[in-house]
Amino acid sequence: MRTRKAMLPDAAAIHALIGQYSGDGTLLPRSFSDVCENIRDFVVAHDSRRSIVGCGALHIYGPHLCEVRSIAVTPAAHGRGAGQAVVRALIKEARHHRIDSICLFTRIPEFFAQLGFSPGRPEDLPDKIFKDCLACPRLHRCDEVPMVYGRPPAYTGVALPRPALVTLR
Repeated sequence: MRTRKAMLPDAAAIHALIGQYSGDGTLLPRSFSDVCENIRDFVVAHDSRRSIVGCGALHIYGPHLCEVRSIAVTPAAHGRGAGQAVVRALIKEARHHRIDSICLFTRIPEFFAQLGFSPGRPEDLPDKIFKDCLACPRLHRCDEVPMVYGRPPAYTGVALPRPALVTLR
């Protein structure tokens, strides 16, 4: 399995892949326009015929934390390494950006544990909670396991730079 950065023409295939797993709540649904707007976050896995068989995205919260999300593999490609290849490519991208803490929420922690993720605590990941969890219908009955790759984030939120004083004339 090979991976590459997604391009805009891949958006329909990515949207369809995510859609296969969002109906039952495995993945959060993403609209086609959301996939298009965030296409630069995605990596795709393709087979020898260059058909897309997997995808995943890296959402960057700031220099302290990023999240692996929207991991999906076509049922026909399960067990062939597409998911692992996508996650490894996203970890490599996080390292490229010098982000030491990568999180995700999953119902299949065994898969991610094989790739170096460890169980985490939701309270250590408020960026994720505020971005997605507060709007999730399963907020108070969540069955996903938070996991972290690398060290847990040292701080949360990004400190905004102080604005320069501007004198209007």
